[in-house]
Amino acid sequence: MASNNNVLGLIFANMHDDTIEALTKTRTTGSVLFGGRYRLIDFPLSNMVNSGINEIGVITKRNYQSLMDHLGSGKEWDLVGKNSGLKLFPPYGRNESVLYTGRLEALKGIVGYIENTSAEYVVMSDCDSPMTIDYKPIIKAHIEKDADITAVYTVGNLYKTGTIFSMNDDGRIVDVMINPEIDGDCNISLNTYVIKKSFLLQIIKDASSHGAVSFERTVLQDGKDTFKIYGYEFDGFVNRINDLDSYYQANMNLLNRDNRNALFVKTKPIYTKVKDTCPTKFGLDSKVKNSLIADGCIIEGTVENSVIFRGVKIGKNTVVKDSIVMQNSVIGNDCNLSCMILDKNVSVSDGKILSSAKSTPLFIAKKTNV
Repeated sequence: MASNNNVLGLIFANMHDDTIEALTKTRTTGSVLFGGRYRLIDFPLSNMVNSGINEIGVITKRNYQSLMDHLGSGKEWDLVGKNSGLKLFPPYGRNESVLYTGRLEALKGIVGYIENTSAEYVVMSDCDSPMTIDYKPIIKAHIEKDADITAVYTVGNLYKTGTIFSMNDDGRIVDVMINPEIDGDCNISLNTYVIKKSFLLQIIKDASSHGAVSFERTVLQDGKDTFKIYGYEFDGFVNRINDLDSYYQANMNLLNRDNRNALFVKTKPIYTKVKDTCPTKFGLDSKVKNSLIADGCIIEGTVENSVIFRGVKIGKNTVVKDSIVMQNSVIGNDCNLSCMILDKNVSVSDGKILSSAKSTPLFIAKKTNV
């Protein structure tokens, strides 16, 4: 992929921690496991790299140790070199009470980094919407319209929370609603923006002097009549994750081959940390139906309609159905699990029955013994 030295990428790793609190007690949203072998940050990071953006900053807030371990030097994303780089920015506050509360505050903490980059444009993205997207045509449209901000959106039904755009015939955003009660199809923000660097620095400075913290309220909502803010529709496959139920459904969606092919495009690969693990071993009596199973597992029971991460062990005469089982979890013999989400390193003893419903999957926290 040809590099685009004119564009800086910024990824917000913690921006939606409060919406999936069960999964982010010990990690960032960006570190949340997804799809059998990935982390949520892999998607915006890979999208930027595949779009030729090779200078990328990751803004964190708390619980970022696992994120640091996952990203490392950026080698897996080919971000190690003379003309490229991946930088991870820890929180600038010394304790929880002074950590940033909004996107503008987070940007204020790295304003020196933004000023010193040679890029002319900035692409900003969160980690809550895994998708495969090419930023190049969005940047092109941004430049052609001489926009101050271009906001990427998808058309669909709003689930729980989100920012909604209304646009005129030219695509300019004329109304912004935050978490409205609304039915039917609407233009839902994907928390992905293109903005000129000089304009971004201006609004960060203005926000700081007025004590503003929310990009969506202060810049998009209050500035819609003053700034030239345009929408850009993304019509590809996307999962918006804004609670535990939607996280579960986003993983289950990948059991559909068409959805997998739409998210994992051969010409636009999603990169992740490489781990040297053995192939999965299947016992003589094991049965697997419509499931994603990562490397390094030992499957001796039955797995159906489930997503199984690396290093999971499933015992004899055990049935795992409609469930997500994360890395290095161990499920004993003669168990029955249905509609469950097991975090990393969960241990389920022999003979346990754990069941919930697809609409309200039951979550078991990391390192729990059941």
